[in-house]
Amino acid sequence: MNTPTGTTRLLWLGLGALLLVTLATWLAARSAPAARTERLHCALPAQPANAPHPGMVWVPAGSFEMGDTVYAEEQPRRAVSVEGFWMDRTEVSNAEFARFVAATGHVTTAEREVDAATHPGLPPELRRPGAVVFISPAKVQGRDDANQWWRYVAGASWRHPGGPGTDIKGRDSFPVVAISHADVQAYARWKGRQLPTEAQWEWAARGARAAPMPAHEQPREANTWQGPFPVLNSGEDGFIGLAPVGCYAPNALGLYDLIGNVWELTADPYTTATGQARQRVIKGGSFLCAPNYCMRYRAGARQPQDEDLAASHLGFRTILLAPGP
Repeated sequence: MNTPTGTTRLLWLGLGALLLVTLATWLAARSAPAARTERLHCALPAQPANAPHPGMVWVPAGSFEMGDTVYAEEQPRRAVSVEGFWMDRTEVSNAEFARFVAATGHVTTAEREVDAATHPGLPPELRRPGAVVFISPAKVQGRDDANQWWRYVAGASWRHPGGPGTDIKGRDSFPVVAISHADVQAYARWKGRQLPTEAQWEWAARGARAAPMPAHEQPREANTWQGPFPVLNSGEDGFIGLAPVGCYAPNALGLYDLIGNVWELTADPYTTATGQARQRVIKGGSFLCAPNYCMRYRAGARQPQDEDLAASHLGFRTILLAPGP
């Protein structure tokens, strides 16, 4: 798993003293690429003046074989069909989410105390408002324990993705992160839209192509991890950490960053053989996906994400069910 789930929250007890390490790592991650060529904005092609839904792209109806064969949770592959829909051409940005918060007064899940009724037995230290933040360690003992590079940081939120002392100043064009399922649902309702289903998302990520997807090599036009995860990202793709939306080439439909940069929430609950947990399917992988770990930079990849656990590599986009062009 690329992100720890609620069952691991107890393991983060006592890690508050590592906040200074969190901040130092966050600042280092921001300053390292700046020494080379950090970009805070990537210009998107202008859409026609008469575009029916500005900022969105039409995804035509179609049928395809959903899923993949790399990890067990992607199987079995199955035939699905979707109707046409409009989709945000990029992930929702900090600027867009800020407009929503300003208009509605919405307080995100990460900015509120953890619900003790939902998580009984959770120590008070882990009920504090906060989010899970990635910290690149100097070394690791294997890659089975994700707590070596994930920390629950009190005070982390969409406004402060790395915790207190960090902010999004100058980063309006970056994807909003550290949001929960409830937050993105509230945003989508405010826009008169909804979250894509897993099938809709995957069909869009395929470029509305029913043909078999190419091999599973690391994509060139996506923000992923180059080097041995989680200790060294060489940044060969131009970024270490998050990238602004729209910095890489779009797919055949004109959609940006469906693969890499941030995982994206979908509307679908994540179910297992033992039933349905309070989790949702996330798609697309993130800047943390590497060939040696989390090879999920593929349309058919999927993972579970706790509905109320915000993370520094998790974002979203919306869709609109309306007639096509």
